[in-house]
Amino acid sequence: MIHPVTGALTLQRYGKDDSEVIYATSRAHLNIALMDAAERIPGVTFHFTEKCTGMNFESDELQLHNESTGKDSAVHTDVVIATDGSSSALRSEMQRTDMCRVEQSYLEYGYKELVIPPGPHGQFLLEKNALHIWPRKTYMLIALPNLDGSFTCTFFFPFKGEPSFESLNTKESVREFFTQQFPDAVALMPDLVKDFFSNPTGSMVTVNCSPWYVDGKVLLLGDAAHAIVPFFGQGMNCAFEDCTTLDEILQKETGSGGPETGTWEGVFGEFERLRKVNADAIADLAVENFVEMRDLVAQPKFQFKKKMESALQQRFPNTFIPKYSMVTFHRIPYSVALSRGKLQDKILDELGSSITSPEEIDWKKADELIRTRLTSLYA
Repeated sequence: MIHPVTGALTLQRYGKDDSEVIYATSRAHLNIALMDAAERIPGVTFHFTEKCTGMNFESDELQLHNESTGKDSAVHTDVVIATDGSSSALRSEMQRTDMCRVEQSYLEYGYKELVIPPGPHGQFLLEKNALHIWPRKTYMLIALPNLDGSFTCTFFFPFKGEPSFESLNTKESVREFFTQQFPDAVALMPDLVKDFFSNPTGSMVTVNCSPWYVDGKVLLLGDAAHAIVPFFGQGMNCAFEDCTTLDEILQKETGSGGPETGTWEGVFGEFERLRKVNADAIADLAVENFVEMRDLVAQPKFQFKKKMESALQQRFPNTFIPKYSMVTFHRIPYSVALSRGKLQDKILDELGSSITSPEEIDWKKADELIRTRLTSLYA
């Protein structure tokens, strides 16, 4: 749902119909479900409050710090699957020992969480079946509905410049800025100023590193290997795909979950070969989608191209699938979505260069362009 500064709201579908919708999942409940599943597996043990601080790759000792007792310890281990996030201690250890090349690209933008509380009796004060976006070219506000009737809002804004987090440094400047730029949202945010100054300002980073493993000892997985910015909502999905791919490799190697005929180093190398191209692709797609969300969605040309995309998908459902749909509603690899998205964008430009309505599409030309440039994704 697009919220302009003035004027009517507009709803832009993400999917082709009501079968293609996006659900946000509670991270806390997801963690509980994952732990419940893991505890049903013989031999799985959880050790809470043990923070990984590094590893000695010569002695194969994992270094831990207990955040409750303050005690440091070391655990000898043959294999470590490191899922310790975008600030991974093991990735940093690999980097310090020249075992891994790491690039970290920080956006010049920060984010701050805000809240639209529920109305009386848990009433939703905005349309509940939509992601709400207030696009303002170089920054934006978004809002996601929660089951209790509230909306979690996220304000994406430059760190420096005018305007920026640096310039919104008084209660009056925050209230004035939000009233001017997001008038319909401000009316629903009674604790705006309090939340703005009490909630932290987060940063966003893309991590690109190689290799993802050390011999057959350590493998980086998820954000530890390939953290991305949040604008495609695919960070956790990408990590789950890592798990699926690693499991498939292990099953192929042994059928039981550990190398016998092969080696852990071979498994790790194959895993990186299969996953890195897709992790790099979703990193690029996520940055591209930031520009789309904060600026392009409000532009008439972009809205027209979306209508053309929908018309082409209806006509060629197995061949022309919009880039966003390929990523979000299909199991199409990210690298394929990125490359096909570029080809499809060129097709849209050629078909739309001299028309103003999807009804004017030259279907003979469309058929030729799609037949010669794209292959069917499904039989």
